Amino acid sequence: MARIVVSELISIDGVMEAPGGEPGFRHTNWVGKRHEAGMIDYKFQEVLDHEALLIGRVTYESFASGWPTYKGPFADRMNGMAKYVVSSTLKNPAWNNTTVLQGEPMAAIRKLKWEMKGDIVVGGSRRLVNALKQHDLVDEYRLMVFPVILGSGAQLFDRTEDATDLKLVDTRSFDNGAVVLTYHVERVS
Repeated sequence: MARIVVSELISIDGVMEAPGGEPGFRHTNWVGKRHEAGMIDYKFQEVLDHEALLIGRVTYESFASGWPTYKGPFADRMNGMAKYVVSSTLKNPAWNNTTVLQGEPMAAIRKLKWEMKGDIVVGGSRRLVNALKQHDLVDEYRLMVFPVILGSGAQLFDRTEDATDLKLVDTRSFDNGAVVLTYHVERVS
């Protein structure tokens, strides 16, 4: 059975909106000016370590408009790996190796999780991440926290009264001050 790993780029104040230059956002590209080679190597290894990418439609449209135009091993991996999209409107995905999940999304994801051998990584996809959290489908969170307070923008987690207990299992820092905090979800047996 696969694990679902949520991997996100966030600011210190929890904003995850438009890190890579997506148009129409006040703080767009807040990660771009803080990139360093070690972070790119980390993200490349992350996609190598996962069998599939699970994303929502908005993130799919952003990724599918960029990744097919890039060259190199990282782009080859992103373009070649299995991709699963949660969407009620996307019908004919153009990005190769993309499957739009059919039926009730959380049931389809549970089935995917049960059938896959390798782990599944989720990037971006704020609404999807919150639905996965609500349905107890996330096994691990990898939060790449950047040393910036944005003050506005969509935050990763919805405000709910439900708590999720996490266990810190790894940290990694980069020269630019960014830190990856890796947490496993603590489940009560």
